[in-house]
Amino acid sequence: MSSPVRAPSPAPWAPAPVGTVRRALEPAALRARLLPAPVAVPRAAWLAPVLVVLLGAVLRFWDLGHPDAIVFDETYYVKDSWSLLLHGYERQWPEGADDAFVAGTPPEPLEGPSYVVHPPVGKWAIAAGMALFGVEDPVGWRFSAAVAGTLSIALVCAAGWLLFRSVAVATLAGLFLAVDGLHLVQSRLALLDVFLMLFVLLAFVALLLDREHGRRRLVARLGVAPGSPLPEEQARRRLSGGPWLGVRWWRIAAGLACGLAVGTKWNGLFLVAGLGVLSVLWDLNARRVAGVRHWLRAGVLKDGLPAFLAVVGTGAVVYTASWAGWFASSGGYSRTWAQEHPGEGIAWLPAPLRSLWAYHASAFEFHQGLGSPHSYEALPWLWLTLGRPTSYYYESPGRGTAGCTVEHCSQAILNIGNPLLWWTGIAALVVAAWLWAVRRDWRFGAPLGIFAAGYLPWFLFPERTMYFFYALPVEPFLVLVLAGVLGLVLGRPGDSVARRRAGVVVVGVFVATVLALSAHFAPLWYGQTIPYAQWRERMWFDAWI
Repeated sequence: MSSPVRAPSPAPWAPAPVGTVRRALEPAALRARLLPAPVAVPRAAWLAPVLVVLLGAVLRFWDLGHPDAIVFDETYYVKDSWSLLLHGYERQWPEGADDAFVAGTPPEPLEGPSYVVHPPVGKWAIAAGMALFGVEDPVGWRFSAAVAGTLSIALVCAAGWLLFRSVAVATLAGLFLAVDGLHLVQSRLALLDVFLMLFVLLAFVALLLDREHGRRRLVARLGVAPGSPLPEEQARRRLSGGPWLGVRWWRIAAGLACGLAVGTKWNGLFLVAGLGVLSVLWDLNARRVAGVRHWLRAGVLKDGLPAFLAVVGTGAVVYTASWAGWFASSGGYSRTWAQEHPGEGIAWLPAPLRSLWAYHASAFEFHQGLGSPHSYEALPWLWLTLGRPTSYYYESPGRGTAGCTVEHCSQAILNIGNPLLWWTGIAALVVAAWLWAVRRDWRFGAPLGIFAAGYLPWFLFPERTMYFFYALPVEPFLVLVLAGVLGLVLGRPGDSVARRRAGVVVVGVFVATVLALSAHFAPLWYGQTIPYAQWRERMWFDAWI
C-alpha cells in the first residue's frame, strides 16, 4: 500500500517581490503550490480496495431474498416502483396487495393516483431491478439497493484516495462502510435512503476530481514558461484576477448527481448546498494560493457564477426530467391541477409545471407537519451514539420451525451500526475539526463540512418524526474522517520504523475489533434465526426498544 496520510499542501503563497513574478508563474512553481505531490503506488496495492469492494458486494447480495416479506417502508416503495414501471406514475393499490406481492402474484394497481411525498428517482431505481429480475421475488425489489450499496463502497475508496493520496486510508474507509450495519441493512432493502447516499457521494467524488482538474487548468492558463519574454508588468497584470477556467465537465457531472439526489429525497438539498459551498471555497483558495491579487472577486465571478449554473442549473434540469412519467400521464396526482385552478399558483409557468409546483407545495406542507409519534423515532443526537436503531422485521419461531433448535428463537433485522465505528467516529470528527481549524487541512475539512451539512440541519426540526436511517447519507463522510485520522495513527513516511510499526499494530487491533463486532451483530442485520437468549444478549439497548 502507499504511505498513509501525507502532509497537506504547502501554505498559501504570498505575492512575490518585484522581479520574481515570472518565476512564481512558472508551471513547476504553480504545480508545487496547487497540486498534490505525485505518489508512487505499486500495482499490487490496488488489490486491497478492490477486495474490499468485492467483500461489500458479497455481504449485500448474499441471501438477498430473505426475508420473503415486505418489511417496513418497502410497503410503499415496492408498490410505487412497480406502478411507475407499469404506468409512469404512482397509483393506489387494492387491499391485500402486500400479501399478493409476497406470493409472487402482484395485482394490478387501481385507476386512482396515489399521493406520494417523495420524488421518483429512487423508486425508478428500484423499478430497474424489478425490470431485470421480475417482481415475483424480493431479489427483484432489492437488487438495485444492493448495487447502490456496493457502488458506494467503491466511491468511498475513490474519495479516500483523492483526499489523502493513500491506498491504506482508501481501503480502511471502504472496509468500514462495507461492514457497518446501517449501510449493510439499507443496502439490502427496497428503501430510498441508499440511493440518496449514493448520489451525494457521487457528486462529492466528481467535485474532488473537478478540484484537481480545475487547478491543473489554472496552472496551464496562468503559468508562464521558463525563459518566456513576457515582461514583468504583464505578468503582474495576469495575476490581477486570473483566467476563466472554461467549461468544468466534472462539475456538470456533479450537478447531474445532485439532481438525482434531490430527485430521491428532498433532504438532499442540505447536502447539495454544502457541496456547492465547498466547491466554490476550493476555487477561491486556488486563486489565492496561486497569487491572484483579486482572488475573491475573480473567484466569485469567474468560478462561483459558472459553478452555480453547472451544479444548480444541471441539477434542476435533471430533477425536472425525473418527473417525465408524471408529465407524460394524464392521471398522475395533481397532474391537471392547473386546468382545474385557472389563475392560481405561479401564473407565468406553463400548465404542467404549475401543476407540479402545486404538488410540491402540498408535499412540503406534509413534510412540515410530519410529527406523529413512532416507537422507533430517533432524534439526531441519538444517531451517532446508536441510541435508537430501527427495527424493520421480527419473527419469533419456535422449536422445529425456521431452523430453530431451542424452545424460543428470534429473527430480527435491525439497522444498528457497528458501535466501535460510530463511537470512535465522534472522536474522529473532533480531531478533524481541529485539523481543519488549526492546521487548515482541507482533506479533513471537506468530509467534515459535508457531514455537518447533512447532519446539523435536522436539529432545526425537533418536532418532526425522524429515524436513525436518516444518518445514512452522511455515514460515508464519517468513515472518511475516521479513516483519515487512522492514517495519521499509521504514521508518515519520514517517521521511524518503530513509530510506524506501532501505528500498524494499533490500527490492526482496531480493524480486527471492528470485524469481530460486525460478526457479532450480523444475525441482527440478516434476520437469521438465533436462540432468543442470543438475541437478548445482543440487545444491550433493550430498555429503549
